[in-house]
Amino acid sequence: MWLLANLEPSKMKVLRIINRFNLGGPTYNAGYLTRFMGPEFETMLIGGSPLPDEAHSGFILDNMGVAYTEIPEMGRSINPFNDLRAFWKIRSIMKQYKPDIVHTHAAKAGVLGRLAAVWCGVPVVVHTYHGHVFSGYFSGWKTALIKVVERWMARRSSAIITISREQYTQIVVDHAICPASKAHVIPLGFDLQRFAQNQEKNREQFRAKYGIKPQEVAIGIIGRFAPVKNHTLFFDALAILAKENHQFKALVIGDGNAKSHFLEYTSALKSSDSYFENSKVLFTSWIKEMEVAMAGLDIVVLTSVNEGTPVSLIEAQAAGVPIITTNVGGVSDCMLPEITGLLVEDFDPKSIANAMVQLINNPELRAQMGKEGSDYVNAHFSYQRLVADMKRLYKSLLDANN
Repeated sequence: MWLLANLEPSKMKVLRIINRFNLGGPTYNAGYLTRFMGPEFETMLIGGSPLPDEAHSGFILDNMGVAYTEIPEMGRSINPFNDLRAFWKIRSIMKQYKPDIVHTHAAKAGVLGRLAAVWCGVPVVVHTYHGHVFSGYFSGWKTALIKVVERWMARRSSAIITISREQYTQIVVDHAICPASKAHVIPLGFDLQRFAQNQEKNREQFRAKYGIKPQEVAIGIIGRFAPVKNHTLFFDALAILAKENHQFKALVIGDGNAKSHFLEYTSALKSSDSYFENSKVLFTSWIKEMEVAMAGLDIVVLTSVNEGTPVSLIEAQAAGVPIITTNVGGVSDCMLPEITGLLVEDFDPKSIANAMVQLINNPELRAQMGKEGSDYVNAHFSYQRLVADMKRLYKSLLDANN
């Protein structure tokens, strides 16, 4: 065990650990906190490798100028052999780096990273929930076991961070993972200014690439092809729109092993993984320049059954694009219902389709919601606010430890 060194605040070391380097909120969150926490804090970033069907998020960190260390053994699923190897690697890094703070992000990193931190006697241990699996994922006994482990880990943590008020209630009240005195709400933060720049040029570029006609409303859904994202609900709603002869083109931005299944599922809509004239649904795979994609879209939809804080909805609003979303997880905390978008309370395709029709038929409403959305997320989800919030928490925890 080591004690806090007599260092200036600028020399405090943070070891930041994320589940894996895949596209999503945790990479952005960790990247901005690694890049902009100085001069008070020095940060090392480590994490696991993405799944084979996930896009690697290293380009995001490269664009930020953030160095990172990848631990291939730290995968998403439970694998005792690989998990043990990952644990020893993390522990070895920790013993060499001697951090004053270990901050873990998401489940696997949270377990392995916090265990290593306790083993090494790190003074301050922080964990961020970017989502959770306490309901709707596993059988009863597995869920109960996961909760036991998470409660044990929480008792050995200095602070627990949730990224929305809704998630705070779930963690503290619904599932009793930690006491309220230990939990803090710190929403995600992003570089949102790029979504307001060069919009006209980006819109022309995107719509030309995918053959979107001026009269067609471009409807996008963004995310990996995983059951939690519930893409079939989106496709079923599109089928209803098509029968009503609405002029639209749907862009499915993301990828995964289910792509061939989705292409077959949407074959009646003349779906394709490359542009052709009469297609209603285009599968674009992953797009790195999301500011270009958002400029070309008119509506962004999310149909997930669970979410932490969905990046796609924040980025859409930053670009002035109205959103339609299921009311799950922390979604309601990153939008203003009926002001920046439409919140659907059930998982009925007709409800999603009705929300789409409302926005398709009312360009003035889309424009108004877009403006309100841009103002809202820029005020609440900037990376500058994220960094300031985290600095305050870190300093209070270090002061308490001293």
